[in-house]
Amino acid sequence: MKDELADLLRQALNGLCQSLGEPLPDPLAIHLERGRGEGHGDYASNLAMRLAKPLRRPPRELADALIEHLPIHPHVERVEVAGPGFINFFLTQDAASAVVARIHREGAEFGRCNSGGGERIIIEFVSANPTGPLHVGHGRGAAFGAALGNLLEAAGYDVHREYYVNDAGRQMHILAASVLVRYLEHRGEAVAFPANGYRGDYIHDIARDLEANAGERYRIAAAELTAELPADANAGGDKEAYIDALITRARALLGETRYQEILSEAVAAITHDIEDDLAAFGVRYDRWYSEHSLVASGAVDRALEKLTTAGAIYEDNGAQWFRATDYGDDKDRVVRRADGQITYFASDIAYHLDKFERGFARAIDVFGADHHGYMARVRASLEAFGHDTDRLTFRLVQFAILYRGHERLAMSTRSGEFVTLRELREEVGNDAGRFFYVMRRPEQHLDFDLELAKSRSNDNPVYYIQYAHARVCSVLAQMEERGIEHDHSAGLAGLGRLNEAHEQALIHALGRYPELIESAATSQEPHQIAQYLRELAAAFHTYYNAHTFLVDDAELRDARLALITATRQVIRNGLAILGVSAPQSM
Repeated sequence: MKDELADLLRQALNGLCQSLGEPLPDPLAIHLERGRGEGHGDYASNLAMRLAKPLRRPPRELADALIEHLPIHPHVERVEVAGPGFINFFLTQDAASAVVARIHREGAEFGRCNSGGGERIIIEFVSANPTGPLHVGHGRGAAFGAALGNLLEAAGYDVHREYYVNDAGRQMHILAASVLVRYLEHRGEAVAFPANGYRGDYIHDIARDLEANAGERYRIAAAELTAELPADANAGGDKEAYIDALITRARALLGETRYQEILSEAVAAITHDIEDDLAAFGVRYDRWYSEHSLVASGAVDRALEKLTTAGAIYEDNGAQWFRATDYGDDKDRVVRRADGQITYFASDIAYHLDKFERGFARAIDVFGADHHGYMARVRASLEAFGHDTDRLTFRLVQFAILYRGHERLAMSTRSGEFVTLRELREEVGNDAGRFFYVMRRPEQHLDFDLELAKSRSNDNPVYYIQYAHARVCSVLAQMEERGIEHDHSAGLAGLGRLNEAHEQALIHALGRYPELIESAATSQEPHQIAQYLRELAAAFHTYYNAHTFLVDDAELRDARLALITATRQVIRNGLAILGVSAPQSM
């Protein structure tokens, strides 16, 4: 209907300009918005106000003239001018009710559109370092990224979901050293745990598995491992210098083969755990992209060679630097250290170049808010390669802060004191987790209220929405129990009987859904779906509390059943985008 009204306005504009002897203003998009409450119509357009300057006439005068040139449409009851020149469209009841029939016709496809035109988009999200289990902070990025991918697919985009596994670099060596020390402890070698190591129980678990599978293969005498190492922070030294020296010593004593076995076992164990966690959370990926494979393939070296050829790399004190300041960053960035090791940023340069070389039209990076400063340097590298930086979008996600009562729970991976995503799922369930994480803009601060998420009350938004779905199922179950026959076709044919204010409000809410999918996808805001579902559930609950559905009047009963089952379908469609189930009973 929105597209049809826009076409009517185009025809009216064409007729108006012809009558005035004026050329058509170009370019001029036709915008329509849902009416803002009773008396403001079903749709409103500000076209007359936007025409005032190019046509040199008052907007209300232009609005009246446009209405005079509007073609007649069977679903438009009347058109009025309001305020400074808004054109308000009031639809016939048949037009409004037609959405119910459309929902029944399209089912799970209702609301989906092709505004994306099949454009290929890659979304990278979570991408947490495989140094420990996912905690509740990572859960928000997972829920947002997954919902965003579903939303973009519903709007007609070809979406590819990717997890970038940071399985190369210094943090992996710190992980390997942490596992080695715990392994040695289990073999009776007392080695002080490094202040900069990873301390969680999961490190003990990996060490035990290593011991069970390899026995004495990695055993080193504690005195031999720690001989001549600098003082750790525990003894007043530099923790960074100590861990680097410990890693170097371990590699020398074990030999590269055995050392890499420990590193690979640790990374594989944690990555597998992350994969299982996300799958259980209902989050799927099309590819898990290994940083190690990127480096091993030579892609990083090739990317740096391209930048060198473009004059974007220079050397200073033995290191290679990217001229990031030439492309808008606040300082130049090291891409290869003096010891020949590439930096994390160098790998990210190659990875983002690879995204576009694989043919994606656009890329979306879902980062934690602490990566805010990283955006400029990544965009700088793409500009240096000659790519349009507008093709890369960053969505920053604030880490959720978890509260149990008034107690704020810790989130430190290094210290091992954190609540895992798995623990959250076990306590509140997937549905509450997925919904609570996306019910606000990702940039907004989020306090995750465990008690609210577990409550079975109208204050719990996901329960409130799911309860609306379950209530419809309950009505249908009652109908079967009472042996009442439901004529589906008669219900759709009798939609004109739905004259009650609550029924019209619910129909109006249902009609908003397709437009919402398109606007939410354009702005990349899944929280709009969450907010809409709460409003739709409220409209349904109000209707449910005010009226009886299984009335004796068969025509009215069938029409009401058609309306509430359409509502159930839209709730189900919206929850599916958010990754939340639609239970039949609560």
